[in-house]
Amino acid sequence: MDLSRFLDFARQTAWEAGRLTLATFQTSHETEYKEDASPVTIADRAAEQFIRQRIETTFPGHAILGEEFGDSTPSRSSHRWIIDPIDGTKSFICGVPIYAVLLALEIDGEAVAGVAHFPALDEMISAASGLGCFRNGRACRVSQKAPLSRAILAHADASSFARQGVERGAAWDRLRNATYYNAGWCDAYGYALVATGRIEVMLDPIMNLWDCAPLLPIVREAGGYFGDWKGNERIDKGEALATNALLKDEVLALLNPAA
Repeated sequence: MDLSRFLDFARQTAWEAGRLTLATFQTSHETEYKEDASPVTIADRAAEQFIRQRIETTFPGHAILGEEFGDSTPSRSSHRWIIDPIDGTKSFICGVPIYAVLLALEIDGEAVAGVAHFPALDEMISAASGLGCFRNGRACRVSQKAPLSRAILAHADASSFARQGVERGAAWDRLRNATYYNAGWCDAYGYALVATGRIEVMLDPIMNLWDCAPLLPIVREAGGYFGDWKGNERIDKGEALATNALLKDEVLALLNPAA
């Protein structure tokens, strides 16, 4: 299967959507809050509408799932695009430049291509199955750093682990105590840092499908692991872990001590 056409489309579309977000980045704008208390801005909606239009025009038979406008599924479509127009909206509304435009393609239920574009950083991480992972056009790989005591662990919100239950909080404590340093305020950027070999572990106790979809092919093609806390490469478990291959087993053992 030649995925290069889809990947080129995803790169260009994410880049153009990113330009739209920059028009209101670090300016005053209204923020609304959804039922789950997550924020949304006019930029989120405008970027998703733009991406949807591009997909509908270029690939009219493909299904679309987006964070802001839901599911648009033609019958029996084998191809589905998954959109997070602004991953890290909290960063966006605070003027912090690590937010991302995320775009992924599923074929027959498997995430095979993904782009994470960070407009305010002018950085794009992209990958497709069998084609490798690239940072701004240059091939990239996960780090070869071990042991875990010298690894850097990233997260989005340290308090989110305990909010998901005692077991999640305890797992977070075990992992953070086992690593050299842990850094917050990351969202998708933490996974990009793993894929490009700049840190070793990124962990989230709760993730949506659109948060995860592009990250699986990105981290996998970079030689690392992306999936759930049990060691399964998938995007639909409501949680996420990324790490390099050398540390995968050690990290999973800390997250699942009973196993």
